[in-house]
Amino acid sequence: MNIQATSLTILALPGIPLVQPGDDLAQLILDALALAGEKLQTGDALVVTSKIVSKAEGRFFELSDVEPSAEALRLAEETKKDPRIVELVLQDSVGISRVNVGVLVTQHRLGFVSANAGIDQSNIEGGDERVLLLPQAPDASAHALRERFQQMTGADVGIIISDSHGRPFRMGNVGVAVGVGGMPALLDLRGQDDLYGRKLKISLLGYADLVASAAHLVTGEANEGRPVVLVRGLNFADIDGSARDLNRPVEQDLYR
Repeated sequence: MNIQATSLTILALPGIPLVQPGDDLAQLILDALALAGEKLQTGDALVVTSKIVSKAEGRFFELSDVEPSAEALRLAEETKKDPRIVELVLQDSVGISRVNVGVLVTQHRLGFVSANAGIDQSNIEGGDERVLLLPQAPDASAHALRERFQQMTGADVGIIISDSHGRPFRMGNVGVAVGVGGMPALLDLRGQDDLYGRKLKISLLGYADLVASAAHLVTGEANEGRPVVLVRGLNFADIDGSARDLNRPVEQDLYR
């Protein structure tokens, strides 16, 4: 039995400004680390909310520029949603999972299933006529941030781009990884021994989702303004994962 004490540092970074298109996220994060009296260390993980990544990448859409399709108009009538938002949901999705009044759950083009394809209007400038889509390629965004930190500090860190998702059989949202760079997304524990020497047969650990959800405990969902979290002490394996590793294959999905 391993009796060594284990601990993590989970620190929401202060002083991140309202991010604008074209902002240098890496520099903003390093400035926030300095404000907190911290420096990046090799082995650290940074959990960065998808919202500020999307803002920096200019993923805003003006609803006045959106022309709803016939399918969007039909679904808008069924869900009682703005047909322009429904059109953007359809454009960022490859399939529809569930439809009801106030509910539009789709399979996102990135592979996961979520409400409204992750399109959001909270905590963005522009009022009700503007929406923010998820990053175009969150894994690539994570790798780009990681490379910038290596260049700027010499530290080799893991990056998670996080979002909040609901779950079909549980109340409440949790943090999930929609982008991963420089660290595992999924850990396969099959073949390892349990406490009694039995071989684990089906144990897969959604590692990046667990880290993202831990970070969301200090990130917040409302007006907290803490979109970046430093997680130190994970001692994660040297595996460069992808958020796509976390998507359950269709042939194994019993509920879709």
